[in-house]
Amino acid sequence: MELRGCGTALVTPFRADGSIDEPALFSLARWQVESGIDWLLACGTTAETPTLEEAEWLQVIRIVVEAAAGRVPVWAGCSHNSTRHAVAKAEAAAQVPGVTAILTANPWYNKPTQEGQFQHFRAIAQAVPLPVVLYNIPTRSVANLEPATILRLIEAAPNIEAVKESSGNIVQIADLITQAPPGFRVYSGDDLLALATLGVGGTGLVSVVSNLIPAETSQMIRAALHGDWPAALRIQRKYFRLFQGIFKETSPGPVKAILTMMGRLGENYRLPMVPVQPATRAYLAQLAADLGLLAPQTTRSR
Repeated sequence: MELRGCGTALVTPFRADGSIDEPALFSLARWQVESGIDWLLACGTTAETPTLEEAEWLQVIRIVVEAAAGRVPVWAGCSHNSTRHAVAKAEAAAQVPGVTAILTANPWYNKPTQEGQFQHFRAIAQAVPLPVVLYNIPTRSVANLEPATILRLIEAAPNIEAVKESSGNIVQIADLITQAPPGFRVYSGDDLLALATLGVGGTGLVSVVSNLIPAETSQMIRAALHGDWPAALRIQRKYFRLFQGIFKETSPGPVKAILTMMGRLGENYRLPMVPVQPATRAYLAQLAADLGLLAPQTTRSR
């Protein structure tokens, strides 16, 4: 999977009645592609995926594939804390034409050992013909995937080709990059650590903030990958408060709040996610205005 650059972990827009807002999702994904994003991730953490029924989950993936129209790769998030269910999801997503890779996160709540995670991820990878991207997100899953385990997985399942690293531990990330075989990709899963990860040999970023600024985030990552660190740092400095602000409350709350201000979607969630607090909303509105994000947007269509 020779993929470098910046991909967006898309939000899932909902209507007020809780149903998926298909036109808003299609429009958001299409805008991302037209803005120069390198790939799209449907049904990751940012998509409120644990609240989606299986039919809705597949629906979201198909809409994103349709919007991408072959112009960029599409990854499908296939995570579950039951290995059997995660395997079934990966098998189903792999059958959707246009899905180019499977992303799968640590099993949450179970708090598996390294051996448990090894067997979990190996079972998923062995069940599908597509490239598999591991997703290490211990703040959500309460289970860290250690470099030694990832190295075992690379050897056990050759289609495990990359990891989205969201541990926040740059030493661990550098350790993995140093030991991993050539061709294995390490993507930052943290906008705030994107340039740091690239600086120690990372391949790119799976971004949340690019839901809001896809062109600028892509430009920052491309600049760094091409060695133009002054340009990359200029973009980071300009948007650093936004990188921080989108995690002022649990994601994707702040991102959806700003997307609503931008006219990209309606600010609707599925419990247990709720709208951001008034003080956070006021902060985000001022921040978005300061950065010029609130100019009129094009009408949503499909």
